[in-house]
Amino acid sequence: MGAIDLHARPSKDYEARLAETQKLLIQAASEFTPLKQASSLGAEDVVITHLINALELDIPVFVLETGALHQETLDLLARTQAASRAPVEVYRPVQEAVVQFVEREGKDAMYRSIELRKGCCHIRKLEPLERALAGQKAWITGLRREQSAARAEVPLVDTADVAKNGRTKLNPLANWTWGDVWHYIATNGVDYNPLHDQFFPSIGCAPCTRAISLGEDFRAGRWWWEGGETTKECGLHVQPQASESSPIAASAQGRFAEAR
Repeated sequence: MGAIDLHARPSKDYEARLAETQKLLIQAASEFTPLKQASSLGAEDVVITHLINALELDIPVFVLETGALHQETLDLLARTQAASRAPVEVYRPVQEAVVQFVEREGKDAMYRSIELRKGCCHIRKLEPLERALAGQKAWITGLRREQSAARAEVPLVDTADVAKNGRTKLNPLANWTWGDVWHYIATNGVDYNPLHDQFFPSIGCAPCTRAISLGEDFRAGRWWWEGGETTKECGLHVQPQASESSPIAASAQGRFAEAR
């Protein structure tokens, strides 16, 4: 039984949530220039890329090719680049930095300490992310509130980093359920990572991702050796300091309120 059979169950508010997402993307494309979508090629991100293409929006997509992705992810990347109307850019880590880290700490360094794991994440993901987002006014992610406790307050419009780097983060699927995501994939024939059919709900680098068992947390397969009490994040998405109720975020949120 594949991921579609297991999960494609729309919520009662699915149509309203889809309309909310579509309107946010349309408005974002007109109000934020330049703007990009960050895609991990996971289920949420392939939905957003499909919507960008279906709505014919001029929003480029970028993928962080860390040098440690599953072959299934790389194959999906190639298919996405070939099929997407929107350009799909690929950002890779600085090879010299990767080589030096592996020579110094070993290829399995991430298993030895959280500090070393985060050091690897910085080289392979955070530094390329900064290059990808250089000069951007906003970026789009696939974060959902349902994904984890750390993401339970994810807003549609996140202005936490505006003061620091001038960038707004847009999370158009913030209100979607996992069932909504898979209902969209099923009804629109969206190409997705086959690892989802092997019980990988959240897919990152191959050494740091495993399948989960029935009853485990959505992100239990990410950095599983660090234990359940560790926040399962690499640093790409930090806890927002400005929420939808803050004055700054409320002003931005107001522009998208009619989408709800």
